[in-house]
Amino acid sequence: MRLPSRRHHAAPRRMTTTSAFLLLALSSLSSAITFTPAPAANLDFSKLGRVALAGDFSGISLYEFEGQNERPYSTNGSEQLLARMPNGAFAPVANTDATIRTMCAFEVGGRTVVMVGGNFTSIGAVDSEVQQSPGMALFDPATAEITPLPGLSGQVNAVLCDQQANIVYVGGSFVGANSTNAIAWQGESQTWTNLPFAGFNGPVASISKASNGNIIFGGSFTGLGNASAPSTPDGQVINLSTASISSGSSTSTQGFSDPRNIICKTGGADGAGSTWLLQDGTPGFWSAKFGFGFQPTKLRLYNTRQDGRGTQTWRFTALPINGIMNFTYIDPATQTNKSCTSECPLSNDPDLKFQDFHFVNVIGMNEFRIDISRFYGSGGGLNGIELFADDIYSYAINDFNEPACAGGEFPSEATITGPWTATPSQQSTSEYLTARLTGPITNTSASVVFTPDIRESGHYSLNLYTPGCLQDNTCSTRGRVKLTGQMTADRTKSEPIDLDLYQTNNYDKYDQIYFGAVDASSGSFRPRVTMTPLAGQSLDEMTFVAQRIGFTLINSTGGLNGLYEYTPGRAVNASDFMSSAFNRLGASFRTGSVVNALATSGDTTYIAGNFSAGNVRNIVALQGNDANPRQLGGTLNGEVESLFLNGTNLFVGGGFNGTVSGSSTGLSNVAVYDTSSRTWRPLGAGVNGIVQHVVGMTMNITSSTPELVVAVNGDFDQLRAFGNNPAVEVEGFGIWVPSQGNWLQNLDLPVELIEGILSASILNVDSETSLYAGSLVSRALGASGAAILGEDLSRFPVKIRPTPTASSTSALSKRDDALADKGLSGIVTGVFDSSNSRNLTILGGHFTATDSDGSEIHNLAIIDGADGDKVSGFGQEIAQNSTFVALAVHGDTLFAGGKVRGNVNGVNVSGLVTYNLASKSFNTQPQALSGDNGTVSAIAVRGTTGDVYVGGSFRSAGSLGCNGVCFYSTASSQWIQPGQNMAGAVHSLMWISDNILLAGGNLTVNNTVSTFLATYNTETQTWDNYPGASNLPGPVSALTKGNNEGTHIWATGINTNGTVYLAKSDGTTWRFADESLEAGTDIRGLQIFSLTSSHDNTDLIDSSEALMLTGSIVLPGFGTASAVLFDGQDFRPYALTSNRGNTAGTISRIFTEHSNFFDKGGSPLPLVFVVLIGLGISLALMLLIVVAGLLLDRLRKKREGYVPAPTSMYDRGSGIQRIPPHELLENLSKGRSGAPQV
Repeated sequence: MRLPSRRHHAAPRRMTTTSAFLLLALSSLSSAITFTPAPAANLDFSKLGRVALAGDFSGISLYEFEGQNERPYSTNGSEQLLARMPNGAFAPVANTDATIRTMCAFEVGGRTVVMVGGNFTSIGAVDSEVQQSPGMALFDPATAEITPLPGLSGQVNAVLCDQQANIVYVGGSFVGANSTNAIAWQGESQTWTNLPFAGFNGPVASISKASNGNIIFGGSFTGLGNASAPSTPDGQVINLSTASISSGSSTSTQGFSDPRNIICKTGGADGAGSTWLLQDGTPGFWSAKFGFGFQPTKLRLYNTRQDGRGTQTWRFTALPINGIMNFTYIDPATQTNKSCTSECPLSNDPDLKFQDFHFVNVIGMNEFRIDISRFYGSGGGLNGIELFADDIYSYAINDFNEPACAGGEFPSEATITGPWTATPSQQSTSEYLTARLTGPITNTSASVVFTPDIRESGHYSLNLYTPGCLQDNTCSTRGRVKLTGQMTADRTKSEPIDLDLYQTNNYDKYDQIYFGAVDASSGSFRPRVTMTPLAGQSLDEMTFVAQRIGFTLINSTGGLNGLYEYTPGRAVNASDFMSSAFNRLGASFRTGSVVNALATSGDTTYIAGNFSAGNVRNIVALQGNDANPRQLGGTLNGEVESLFLNGTNLFVGGGFNGTVSGSSTGLSNVAVYDTSSRTWRPLGAGVNGIVQHVVGMTMNITSSTPELVVAVNGDFDQLRAFGNNPAVEVEGFGIWVPSQGNWLQNLDLPVELIEGILSASILNVDSETSLYAGSLVSRALGASGAAILGEDLSRFPVKIRPTPTASSTSALSKRDDALADKGLSGIVTGVFDSSNSRNLTILGGHFTATDSDGSEIHNLAIIDGADGDKVSGFGQEIAQNSTFVALAVHGDTLFAGGKVRGNVNGVNVSGLVTYNLASKSFNTQPQALSGDNGTVSAIAVRGTTGDVYVGGSFRSAGSLGCNGVCFYSTASSQWIQPGQNMAGAVHSLMWISDNILLAGGNLTVNNTVSTFLATYNTETQTWDNYPGASNLPGPVSALTKGNNEGTHIWATGINTNGTVYLAKSDGTTWRFADESLEAGTDIRGLQIFSLTSSHDNTDLIDSSEALMLTGSIVLPGFGTASAVLFDGQDFRPYALTSNRGNTAGTISRIFTEHSNFFDKGGSPLPLVFVVLIGLGISLALMLLIVVAGLLLDRLRKKREGYVPAPTSMYDRGSGIQRIPPHELLENLSKGRSGAPQV
C-alpha cells in the first residue's frame, strides 16, 4: 500500500526533488528522435500503365518508416507526445496515460528541452517502460530522453518558460511542496520552488508574461493561499473498529485480554469487556492495521485504573515507515504545553477521563503500534483509544468511513449499487471497490453515492481519487465515469457537479471535480456526490473502480477573481492588489467567473474565459499601462476556452455564436480576431459544437514548404456549410488553412488526412523539430475509397462518400455468399478503359458521389479523362442500395456485377447490368440472374471469343438454369450455361489459358464431389475438380496467377475454423505459406508483381517477384495493414489506410491499365528516342557500307595493276608543250588499238 503524501503546514520552503542535475541523473529512455526507413517495396509498375488501389478508406499512406501503423487514435483519455516522420506522418516519441495539456521550450545546461505538463500520472518513451511522473516531465528532443519531475500531486494545466529568469512557472490543480495550484521550477538547481504567495485557492488554467515582465495567472481562484485546517480541527474520527487489532503480553485474565475491548469505548469505566490489561510486571504493545492510509493529527488515550493498574509511559510507532512520532500535550498537573517522543507520559489522575496528544508531524500511515514501557501498580493497560484527523474523506468502502460508535450526528458514508467487490490496495493508498460490467454500459449498471461529514460551511476543493490500472491489470477495460452532485442547499449559491472523467490512469491520481461553496451537513441537506459509469461507451467489458472523495477546506487572502499579476522579486502584499490593472479587472468580474486562456502580443495581453463586467464579456484586452480594458470588436456572446496567437491573428475557440452586438456573423464556436484592424472574421461558418482546443501546426498544402494551419478540437461533428462549400461531417476535429481561407476537408488538393485529438503544440523547438501533444491518425493522402499509385499517391477527380451498408435480411451463411460476409462499402473494384480512343476510369462499389453536373450518383462512377475528367454515373434505373463488386469492359460494353437491382427500360435487372460506353446509355439488358441471392461476385472475359463469364450466388439466368457460373455471349446476346455438372456459390473466376477457367468458392462437381476450386474446359464443356483442391481447408475467395503461363496459381480463403489460409499450386501439388497471419485477417485480393530489385529466392516465389495481399491483413507484432507484400518467406506492410469512425480501412483490390505483371525489364523508352536511335543506327550502317565499298574498289584496282597517274606540275606542263592543241583535238574522234569503244 502506498501511504498518503505528507502535508506541510510550515512556512514556504524549497522542496528538492533530487540533489543532482536531473537531465544527467536519470538514464535515457531512448535515443534521439530518429525514424528507421522501411525496406523498399521495389514494385515494377513500368509495364502496367496506370495503377490504382480501391477500397473502403478515407486516407492512405505507403509504409515507408518503421512505426507507421493502422491503429486508431486513443479515445480512452491517454495521449502521446508526437513528432513528424520525414514523410509527414505523425509518430509518438512518448506515451502518457492521460492528457498532455501544455508545453514550452526551455534552455537547460546549454540544451533546449521541452517542459511537458498535463493530468497524466506516467510517461515513457515508445516501446519502453513507463515511469511514474504525476503531471510534469521533461523531454530532450536532441536525445529523446524523458526525465520525470516528481513532486506534484494532481494535474498541470499551464506552463510558462521564462528563460530570462531561468524559471518555469507551473499552474494547475495540484499540491506540491507547500504550494497549491501554482509553483515554480528552477532551471539552475533543477528543483521545485514555492512561490512567495504559496499558490491559489483554486485551479490555474493559463499563465502568460506581460510586456512589463510580470507574470499573469488566470483561472478560477478567488485569492492567494493554500489548503487550511478547519476552524475546529481534528474533527474526523479514524475508524478503528474495522482495523485488524493485535497485542503483545496481554493478560490471561478473562474479560481483560482482548485488545478490541478498548475500541469505541469512550465512557472511561473499568471492567471486564471494557478494559485491556497487560500481564503483571510486563511491558507490552497494542497494534492496529488498516486497509487504508490516513494522516492522523490527534491521539486520545483513556488510561485504566483497574485494581490500581495503569499505563505510565508509552511510545507511538507509525508503520510501515517505522518512525517514532513526536507529540505535544498539556501536562494535567501544570497545565503547560509539553512534548514527548519515546517516553510519553499518561496521567493516572482519576478525575482525568482521557488525555489528548497532538502529532507534531502529519505523517501518512496505514498501521501503528503503541508500546507500553512503564506502568502504575501491577501492570499496564488502557480503557479506550481514539484517533482523529483533519482530512475529510468519504470512502466507497464503508468500513473505512467514520464508525457509528463515534457519536457523530452525520458521519461520512457511502451507498453502493451493483456488482462491487473489494480490491487490495497494492500500490494505492487504500483498498477500493471494483465492479466488472458487461455491455451495454449504462448509468444504472453500478453506482456509488459519497456522503461526507461536513461540519463547517465554506469553500472547499473536492478531489476524486482514482486507483491506477497497472496494479490490478485492468488498463484495457477501464473507461469513463459520470459525476453529479449538489453542494449547497440553495442551488443558486453553487453550480452543480456534472462532468465525466477517464479512469485509465496507470498510477493513482486525483481530479478536482468541484471548487466552491459547500454547506455543512444538516437534517435537511447533506452534500453528496454520485458516481456512475458514463452511459453509451463502446466497451464490451468495463472495469469500474471507486475509492474515495476528499473535501479540502480552502483558506485564502481573498480579493481576487480569476486574474492575478505577480511581480517577481517583490513581496506579496494583499493591500496592493488593486494597484494592478489585471487584478482590478478580475475583481470586476461577476462571482464564479473563470479565465481559461491568456495570450500576449507586444504590450497587449488578451484575456479569455467565462466572465462579464459592465460591457466586457468573455474576451478582453489590456494594453500597456492603460488601466481600462479594451473590448474586442463587440465582444463574444459565449465562453472562450482556447486562444492561439499567430502574428496579428488571434484564433479563438469556445461556445459562442457571434458578438454581443451582433455585428459579426458566422462566428460559430470558432473565429479569428485581427489585432491590427480590430475586427472579427469567421472561419468558414464555424462548427456546430463547442471548441475546446485551438492549436497551431504546420502542413504542406500547395508546395513543399510547410505553412501554418490551425487545428480545432471539441465537441462537434460538423464543419458548417458556407459559400459553395457543403457541410462536412467530422469527429470533433477540423483544420483551418489560412492561406486558402477554407477548411482542409474542403480543399480539392492532394493533402494529408489528419484526425483525432490535438491538445497542444510547440512549433520550431529547434530548426528541424516541432512537437505535438494529442492522439492522432495521419495519412499521406486524404482520399475516399481510391488512390492512384505513381511517383506519389494522388486522388481521382471525384468526390466519393461511402454509403452505410444496410443490414442483410438474408439467412444465408457466410459460406454461401461472398457479399454477405464482407459488409462491403466504399469502392470495391475499378477498371481502366483505353479501348477505341477512350480514356475512362470506372469505379464500382457502394458509395455516393457527385457528378460534373452537381447531381448525386450512386455506386458507380465513370471518369472521362478525354473530356476534362468529367464524372458521370448510372441514373435512377439502378437501385441506390446496390453494390458493384466486379467490372469488365468488352468492346464498347461495360459489364457491372454485384448485388445489383433495378429496372432499365422497363426490364428488371438483377446481378448484372450492361452499359454502352460509346453512346453513354444502357444496352438491352441480359436477363436477370435469380435464385439463391441473385448476386455476382466475379466477371472474367474470355479473350478469344469475347464471351463474358460471371460467377456468384444464383441458380438461373432468365429461364435458363445456370448454377453459380453462366456466360453471356456477346455475339448472340444471350446467356449460355457452361457445362451442366457444377453447382454452388462462386467467389472468384480466373482464366489460366484460352480454354481453361478456374472457379473458386463452395462448389459441387458432378453432383457428388464437394470442392473449393474447380476448372472448366471450354473444349469439352465440362467441369472438374482442380488437382489437389481437396487439400484446401476452405472455400477459395480470391485467385491470381503464379506465372505467366497460368500453370502456377495462388489461392486464399477461410479455414473452417475461421482463420485465413494462403496457398500456391504448381498444377499438381499445393504448398501453404507459413500460418503467421493472425485471426481477423480478411484477404480480398491477390496479385503477383515483378520487382526492380530481387530478394532472396524461395520455394514459393521467384526472387524477381512478390505477392501482394489486399484487404485487412493482421501481421504478428504489427497489427493490421491494408496491403501486404509476401516474398515467399516474410510478410511486410505495403499500404496503410484509415477510415471514418476512427477505424482502419481496407483495400479491396489493386487494378491496372495493362496486365503485364510478369514482364521483366526496365522502363520503355519514349517513341521519339526510339526513332532517333533507329535513325542513328541507319546512318551508321550506311557509312559502313560506303567505307567498305571504297576499300573493296581500291583492292580490286590494285590487283588489276592500276597505278596512280603522275601528278607533278612538270610532267603536266611538258606534255602540253610537246602536243599542240589542234592535234589533241583531232585524235579525240579516233579509236586506239586495245581501248574499249562506247
